[in-house]
Amino acid sequence: MNHTMNEETLLHTPYPEPDPYGALNMPVYLTAAYEFPTAESMEPAFTGQNADPVYSRISNPTVMHFERRIARATGAAEVIAFNSGMSAITNALFAVASAGSNIVTSPHLFGNTYSFLAYTLSSFGVEARFCDLTNLAEVEKNLDRNTCALFLEVITNPQTEVADLKGLSALCRKNGVPLMADTTIVPFTEFRAKKFGVDIEIVSTTKYVSGGANSLGGVIIDYNTFDWSHSGKLSVLAGQPGGSAFALKIRREIHRNLGAGMTPHTAFMQIQGLETLAIRYRRASRSCRELARRVGSLPGVVAVHYPGLHEHPYFELSQAQFGDYPGPMFTFDLASKADSFRFLNRLRLIRRATNLFDNKSLAIHPASTIFGTFTEQVRRQMDVRDTTIRISVGLEEVEELYRDIQQALHE
Repeated sequence: MNHTMNEETLLHTPYPEPDPYGALNMPVYLTAAYEFPTAESMEPAFTGQNADPVYSRISNPTVMHFERRIARATGAAEVIAFNSGMSAITNALFAVASAGSNIVTSPHLFGNTYSFLAYTLSSFGVEARFCDLTNLAEVEKNLDRNTCALFLEVITNPQTEVADLKGLSALCRKNGVPLMADTTIVPFTEFRAKKFGVDIEIVSTTKYVSGGANSLGGVIIDYNTFDWSHSGKLSVLAGQPGGSAFALKIRREIHRNLGAGMTPHTAFMQIQGLETLAIRYRRASRSCRELARRVGSLPGVVAVHYPGLHEHPYFELSQAQFGDYPGPMFTFDLASKADSFRFLNRLRLIRRATNLFDNKSLAIHPASTIFGTFTEQVRRQMDVRDTTIRISVGLEEVEELYRDIQQALHE
């Protein structure tokens, strides 16, 4: 694996102010507003000249500590927390997109991300250009002076496609386009997005970070590696003091106006999750690779898809980018939708539920659930098949999970 961070930074990030009682866990600041000693001290706080909290919709000490821990661990210039992964995606794209611009992306996206790009943003005059991101020549043909971002998922869900991040980054640099990536599948404790040319990293912290799926959240991680003077929308902010033009746009406008900030109680719970993230991820990922390998040999299983298996078409690229264990999610195909439903109904240990990277293992039929509101034609374009089962591997013993899958296939 790409062990790329000092995990002590997640455990020992100091508080910005000493706690009067010496609390080892960051207190939850359940308050809306904050008192200032003078009128003069309010102006720099409200205008963003310092980091003093002013109103919890905009800034809150518990949330700020959560952001600071991730920034310190990743080396990011700025981390901004939201109330869901979708909030993080929508805020990031609203920051760069405007009427007449386009976003180059893949049709292999999470259902709501695809819907936001194809339907919501299009109503504001923003074009989503869906293309094969594994074909660099095709990608380059879709980039032009109106492209405001190239957006992708580093491992697609449920297709398990892996794109060449360094190749895409080179194209983005050549064309003056920021590379934005949803890296939820492989967390920042294992994968250094900046090393592979990602400018803006977006994570659903509902997944690994929350530590057992106890809360919803998302973060935008800005590495301040893109020259925003090339951005039609953000060029006026490029070079201003206070951070990157992107972070300034989010903090001073988009985040405030859309009101999708993370709550302090969620930040408190997810701070606890950060402390065990790496340990949980490594155990679940090791289990996933072993389970995917064994399930592939079971009668009735047509195909198994996991980038950590040698037979996967993106194995070498996945290993170069993510190491030996590219996340605790794999998919497999059965003969039919009816077989898929029978399998799900026979499970005894693995839960029938959506979400990824809970401590408990989860199974779902993506085509009829996450992608169930799309037409059959759109699902074909997205390569979401009626025969696919998705497994999110938790912290149970591999042997117990294997036996459950085995009996559900052959009961």
